[in-house]
Amino acid sequence: MIKKVLVTGGFGYAGSRLTPLLAQSGFTVRVLDLNLYGDYGRDALVEAGLKEKVEYINGDIRDPEAVKKATSGMDAVIHLAAISNDPTGDIDEALTRQSNFDAVGMLLATAKTAGVKRFINASSSSVFGIKKESNVSEKLEPEPLTYYSRYKMLSEWLVVAANAPDFVTVNVRPATICGYSPRQRFDLTVNKLTADAVMKRVITVHGGQQRRPNVGMTDVVNLYKLLLNVDSNLIAGRTFNFGFENLKVIEIAELIRDELADLDVRIEVTPTLDNRDYHISSAKIIDVLKYKPVSSIRDEVRELRKRLEAKYYGDIDAERYYNMKMMKMQRSNLPYEFLSR
Repeated sequence: MIKKVLVTGGFGYAGSRLTPLLAQSGFTVRVLDLNLYGDYGRDALVEAGLKEKVEYINGDIRDPEAVKKATSGMDAVIHLAAISNDPTGDIDEALTRQSNFDAVGMLLATAKTAGVKRFINASSSSVFGIKKESNVSEKLEPEPLTYYSRYKMLSEWLVVAANAPDFVTVNVRPATICGYSPRQRFDLTVNKLTADAVMKRVITVHGGQQRRPNVGMTDVVNLYKLLLNVDSNLIAGRTFNFGFENLKVIEIAELIRDELADLDVRIEVTPTLDNRDYHISSAKIIDVLKYKPVSSIRDEVRELRKRLEAKYYGDIDAERYYNMKMMKMQRSNLPYEFLSR
């Protein structure tokens, strides 16, 4: 039975929702995080009265000593920490490789040595790039278009290769996540369009015909919690797509406008050079794990609206909500100190 859980990136966008959920559910939680984007995840724990239930290690997933300390005594690792999203990953290929690939190998090796029993890896459905197939299943070959998606794809092989009877590993490929978080992001499609609709009464759509699979934050954190104690035979060494709504960007905009019909929001369409287009199938996770979505784009828009109208986030154009504007990491060869021992 998994009781002690390390969440890398536990104060990031998804982590800031997952960490309190695990703490409230009775797990002993440890977080390894650099807190690059502010203390919002930790502040939320204080507000919820959960700070004492979560151990925090301020450290870099590329640092062998920090990783060794973080994995010690843990039953499971949920690996969320990464340079996240395609534009941010394209700033510096070496930096993206160090964080999203090299560090994953070191984390897997260290966790296995520490006696960790289960390793849940957050990959991304963006590994598929542009696909013409109507439903992109796990059987299709990824065609990553960016450094971010390339190293996410390659790290999946490390995770699968590390699987063993005493070290169960699984990859999850979430669609673009939408919804609220204490460490909010407005550089994600649904979140950005919703924020503009609520605060500016206009939705600007770039292109619009690109298909973008999305998944609600509520489902994402629910799945990670579920994977901690699901039957090992169902997930060992496997990879799962995870996203239940495949809509064109213009369709997402229209859905948001309809949900916010009382606000009289208009849609403006502009050209785009971003041609990423894919339609993922999550039939496998539905079949194998019998997973049923507990949220939807519409649900997440509704919840996000409440926080926007309550002025919870202040200026939606502030740098703190955009990863590429806030990213201040430097290259580090620390994983190679581990490799060359």
